Amino acid sequence: MITRELGASGIPITEYVFGGAAIGGIGSAPSRVGLGMTTDEALERLDEAYELGIHAIDTANSFARGESERVVGRWREEREHADVLIATKVGNVVERGQETISLRADHIERQLALSRSRLGRVDLYLTHAGDPYTPLEETVTAFAAAIDSEQIRGWGCTNVTVRDIEAWLLAADRAGLPRPAVVQNEYNLLARGSEPDLLPLLAEEGIGFVAFSPLAGGILSDRLIDVVQQSDRDPDELPEPAAGSRLALAPAMYASSFTVPNLARVTALRGLARELDVSTSGLALAWLRRQPLVTATIVAPRRTEQWDAVAESLALELDEDMAERVSALFAS
Repeated sequence: MITRELGASGIPITEYVFGGAAIGGIGSAPSRVGLGMTTDEALERLDEAYELGIHAIDTANSFARGESERVVGRWREEREHADVLIATKVGNVVERGQETISLRADHIERQLALSRSRLGRVDLYLTHAGDPYTPLEETVTAFAAAIDSEQIRGWGCTNVTVRDIEAWLLAADRAGLPRPAVVQNEYNLLARGSEPDLLPLLAEEGIGFVAFSPLAGGILSDRLIDVVQQSDRDPDELPEPAAGSRLALAPAMYASSFTVPNLARVTALRGLARELDVSTSGLALAWLRRQPLVTATIVAPRRTEQWDAVAESLALELDEDMAERVSALFAS
């Protein structure tokens, strides 16, 4: 497992990060609390991640109403792994009376204290989404104060555009305060919107990039293709996702990727994977791992056997020809 630095921050992070969005629920939606991994399952997956060499965990204060943070904190306390980077997020609606995303200084102060009490430590603190009602300078100042008081090591942004990150950089530079150390966006073969402008900008500005949803909720896997090829369904209709899968529980998150043309592309990707004797997911992860502007990738297996794709990607060094063939399948 390779360890890299997040841009110019000097903060080390392993090339894979364990994602806690499915601990206790699926993401932040209250309606999906209880639909994710149980505490025992999550503790097992966290152990497996650490044994594989993954020494970074990503979560959020809003995942399963804080249960994800609580379980990660319990794991840290019980296992006593001091070498694990902890990242969490702030902004989503979590407080009584809060109606919208909040990146106000007082909200950040309260929520950081709560996250630290659950997790035991916070290394990276990220905005979960934008807050149009709070000046960026107020938010940056709150993050800078947390760094100065050694409550966090760095801050970053999630779900941002080029325009967003340019505004954050301008706000930090005008105030003479620390810049973001990391950006975390969705990035996979089916969601490559960060490639043309955002990734080059981050590299130029010395900001790390962490990709989430690398398998597009399981679309980039053999599971759906098996359903497609084994059923008598209309080829112009989408197959039913497996019960309990992310795709079934949170369809809106993957609506733009879950299309008939994309399933045809994934079927072609499976053909390339078979040439290399790996799974479709393993090849999708290996392609992502090869991208030079990606610092790390979040993976979140819910079952032990799902680590196989991660292990395959670590063992597979794609040559330039195969990497280009994979890219060409999903060219816009």
